[in-house]
Amino acid sequence: MPGTETSRTSLATVAALLAPAAPAVAEQALHAHDDPTGYVRAYAARLADRGIDGPVPALAWIALVDALDEHRLLAEFDWKEDPQEIRARLGGLVSRPSVDPWVLVEADEMLLPTADFLQACGRHYREIGAALAVLDIDSDCYPVVCLRGSRAEELVALATRAGFTAEVLGAQ
Repeated sequence: MPGTETSRTSLATVAALLAPAAPAVAEQALHAHDDPTGYVRAYAARLADRGIDGPVPALAWIALVDALDEHRLLAEFDWKEDPQEIRARLGGLVSRPSVDPWVLVEADEMLLPTADFLQACGRHYREIGAALAVLDIDSDCYPVVCLRGSRAEELVALATRAGFTAEVLGAQ
């Protein structure tokens, strides 16, 4: 459950896993965990875009998502995003794989609805040793991160210990 020392440690470890060269990501997530009211005050404008004007249970996870996005380590997609836009924004991530997974994407996959297209992208990323995961913020959007495939299940377990949800895309 968020608020415990276990959740704090797990949150910090998730941040280090997803942003090893950007300690500010962990700092922002931990700020929201340790001082929700202060975090809301400090990031009021950014949180207003999400309709948040006070501390909420998932604030630390939302702070992590926003900090990852700020450092180009996360791309957030609407539930009805165009596949070309998804492709472009995933390609702009600092954490993107060095091998191009897009050569594996078939033309008919580019016609899929957002959720299905993201699952297809996840399968193709896994084929080259990378992984895509959604950091669920209980919204109609998909905050997506890219990481080494070998660390994907670790991310899921850490998110669960922190009291939140991460889902690996294309894992089935």
